[in-house]
Amino acid sequence: MITGASSGIGRGVAIDLALKGAAVGLVARRAELLTELVEQIRSQNGRAVALVADVNDAALIRAAADRLRNEFGQIDVLIANAGIGGASEPTKLQHVQLANVINVNVLGAANSVTAVLPEMVQRGSGQLVVISSLAAYRGLPKSAAYCASKAAVSCFFESLRIDLRNSGVSVTIIHPGFIKTALTAGREAQMPFLMELDDAVKKIVRAIEKHKKSYAFPWQLASIVRLGMVMPTFMYDRIASRNSFRE
Repeated sequence: MITGASSGIGRGVAIDLALKGAAVGLVARRAELLTELVEQIRSQNGRAVALVADVNDAALIRAAADRLRNEFGQIDVLIANAGIGGASEPTKLQHVQLANVINVNVLGAANSVTAVLPEMVQRGSGQLVVISSLAAYRGLPKSAAYCASKAAVSCFFESLRIDLRNSGVSVTIIHPGFIKTALTAGREAQMPFLMELDDAVKKIVRAIEKHKKSYAFPWQLASIVRLGMVMPTFMYDRIASRNSFRE
């Protein structure tokens, strides 16, 4: 079950897994794009079903999971990928925009978990995967809502990973850097170590298959971000303020 499957990382991961033999449930709001993706997967002898739902609606996500179970059987893996970005100018912060980012990126992932986790725990097997971001590690300029949402969802899944020890359910947290998707398109700012979508998808799928607890990439940018975590605050603020990737 893959949320945010209609485009970007979700679409890429769905195609990759389907071609490897997985039966995929594709969750997103845009029905036309989902239908197109299902047809593409089926044309290559893959198995897929479109599940039109908004991750903000817990009842709809639960219904989508139930439909997927009826279609293909138990849900072995959840990939909570649905997410949105958006710049956050300090003088133009709006409640509606902030709430939307938090709701989709955090509560949407939580709704997806509650739709599948009880059954996983009951049978003693399953895997929860979340697509977070390297932006979860420290605050970035003009990205207050996005960074906060990714930090929150990473901590949420980390807590789940600890709570689910010895349950048979594993948790994988993916922290990608900059990837060529709709979220990064149109920016004039140079994004360090920007990756092609296909390359990123391969790394994500490999981490999922290996049941990695946490995986951050590309390693060059991940190393820089980790350095920022131990950097003195005054130094981090000075460096970060000169590097906005939202322009």
